[in-house]
Amino acid sequence: MEEIDRRIVTLLATDGRMSFTDLAKETGLSVSAVHQRVRRLEKRGVIRAYAALVDYDEIGLPLTAFVSIKPIDPSAPDDAPERLRYLTAIEACHSVAGDESYILKVRVASPLALEELLQQIRASANVSTRTTVVLSTPYDYRSPVIEKEPEPDAAEG
Repeated sequence: MEEIDRRIVTLLATDGRMSFTDLAKETGLSVSAVHQRVRRLEKRGVIRAYAALVDYDEIGLPLTAFVSIKPIDPSAPDDAPERLRYLTAIEACHSVAGDESYILKVRVASPLALEELLQQIRASANVSTRTTVVLSTPYDYRSPVIEKEPEPDAAEG
């Protein structure tokens, strides 16, 4: 990836509503050149979507937890993500290495709602769970630092 594209991606990851004019000022390109580059990055799938960052406390979902799951029957099909897709309280599902198969990030209104969600997860996917409740989040949604690809070493060539 070119250095200028890295800069554009970093800027948009920090502020997805940044105008093409502001991107042009920050990158030293013309507005039309920035527009073309952003569209190309979108088409390549580098930029997949633009989203609003929500204050979950304000919308009544103040409790965040990470739920690690593993199948009760290890020989059962690995289809937990599909079985749990309908549960909208699950914000993210990550396949992981280790004792558990997946870690789910969930957001709910209360400890009681978390308990009910855990019951639904266990019943729907036939899994055991281990839950970690988030007490606070010092930072989240950090913009990526996209490292420049190393230059080939002249001594190796």
